[in-house]
Parts: sequence; structure tokens; C-alpha cells
Amino acid sequence: MIMFDYLNILIGMLILIIGVLISVAFLTLLSAESIKILFKFEKDLMKLDLMGLLQSFSDAIKLFSKEQTYLSYSNYMSYYFSPIVSFSLSLLLWMMIPYYFNFLSFNLGLLFFFCCTSLGVYTIMISGWASNSNYSLLGGLRSVAQTISYEVSLSLILMSSIILVMDFNLLKFNYYQNLIWFIFLMMPLSMCWLSSSLAETNRTPFDFAEGESELVSGFNVEYSSGGFALIFLAEYTSIMFMSLLFTVIYLGGYNLNLIFYIKLVFISFFFIWVRGTLPRYRYDKLMYLCWKIYLPVSLNFLLLFVGLKIYLI
Repeated sequence: MIMFDYLNILIGMLILIIGVLISVAFLTLLSAESIKILFKFEKDLMKLDLMGLLQSFSDAIKLFSKEQTYLSYSNYMSYYFSPIVSFSLSLLLWMMIPYYFNFLSFNLGLLFFFCCTSLGVYTIMISGWASNSNYSLLGGLRSVAQTISYEVSLSLILMSSIILVMDFNLLKFNYYQNLIWFIFLMMPLSMCWLSSSLAETNRTPFDFAEGESELVSGFNVEYSSGGFALIFLAEYTSIMFMSLLFTVIYLGGYNLNLIFYIKLVFISFFFIWVRGTLPRYRYDKLMYLCWKIYLPVSLNFLLLFVGLKIYLI
């Protein structure tokens, strides 16, 4: 009986991973179509049939079937395995979704989230260093400084929500948002979380790890074929997960209904919308924003919610 339960969990994980990968494929398609509209491209992109629905799968097959380049002066093992580890960590994050049936249940899901996201920094750093390229190294160093800085603000912002719920389990956020969503209770904090998510996932306007104007392509400049595809997949998987986490924590919790998925798609579209709207931020202003604005705001709100919790108890 126990082996049958384990088999059910394993099959459920595989279905989840396949669903996430298909969602990433359609998110890239949404990104391409949105940018075409935002930048007013008159010439239509070359697409496959079925309104371009198969284009993302075609791109993935094309990338993985290309020849892999092997750099003469790179640290080969680190260079080869860091995209694989990065993609595995981004998929591992999805295991903490608060399921109602058959899957793993995390009572300490938010701690698991911080463990996996902090490990993701090392993969970018190692892939930038192991390529033995100055552009890659600069992109990796930028990303490490940026991600570590914004992890501090992310954790402090999340602490306010944890204080309100007094639990690390994501299912509890659903119970506490029946009457009012947390986005209305902590409006400035939720906006800080959303912009910090952009910085954490290296998206515009905080995409300094991939600053094309000065670093060619950042830490992934030496990658091709499958390695580049895995880095790309890891980034979009993280975008979808951060969108889901924002929806669970601030927009009413985890409900298996149509409105939940509409909210999730809208937040995912927000990442693409910002990319087509805002120019790249300046790097010193990025650090100033984190340490001089988000850190004091999150600490003050944390003290406020701790005081309210003590007073109400």
C-alpha cells in the first residue's frame, strides 16, 4: 500500500513537471506575440500552423538538436552541469504548491522556497565563472550581487505575511483571505514584492545579468544548444512560479477555479508587459532601491504587523 502511494506521488510529480513545461512553452509564445504588438511590428513572425501554437515546441526541438560548443579554456564540468542544476532547482520549487490530494504536502513550504532560490544564485555564478569569459564573469557577478540583495527584501516582505498567518504552509493563506485579500491589507508591501520578483528573476527593467548593451548577453554568452535552452527554461519557470506565489500570498490564496488561473495569467503577463514598457534601470539605482527604500519599508511594516499581532492576541 505504501509503495502504491509513493508511485502515485511520483506520477503526480511527473504530470506536474510536464504541465509546467507546456505552460512555459505557451508563456514564451505569449511573450513573443505581446512584444510584437507592443513594439508594433508590421511584419508577422514566421510561425507554424495552428495560429503559431506549435512554434514554441519547434524552437525547443531546434535548440536541443543544435551542436553543443565545448570551450577549450572553460572549467568543463561546472560549465556543463550548472544549467542542468539551475533548471532542476526551478522545477523543484513547484513541489511546494499546496495540493489538496495525492501529492507532497509542505508544512514548511516557504522555508523550502527560500532554500531553493538562494541555491539558484550559485548556478548563475558558476555558469558565468566556468565559461572563462570576461563578459560571462561580469554578468555572473552582477547577478549574484543583485539576487542576494533582493533576497533580503523578499524574505523581510514575506515575514509580514507569515506574521499574519503564523504558518509556513501555503494552504493557510487561502483560509485567511476569505474576507479580504492581503494585497489590500499590505498594498505597499505587495508592490515591493512584485518589483523585487522582477529583480530576483532577472527580468526587465532589472535584467543586468543579461545586459545586452554592455555585456553582449551576460552570463550565458558562451552557451549554445541545450545549455542555453535550459537557462531560458529555468528563467521562464521561475517567472511562472513567482507569479503563482504572488497570487497565493496576496490575491486570495490557492483555489482550483477559473478566477485563480486568470489571476495567475495576468501576473505572468505583467512580467512581459513591464518588459515592453520600461527601459533598463541603472545599476547603482537598483542597489539604492533595495537597501535604502525596500529594506526600511519592509522592516517598518514587519514591526507594525508584529505589534498588531501581539495587541490582538
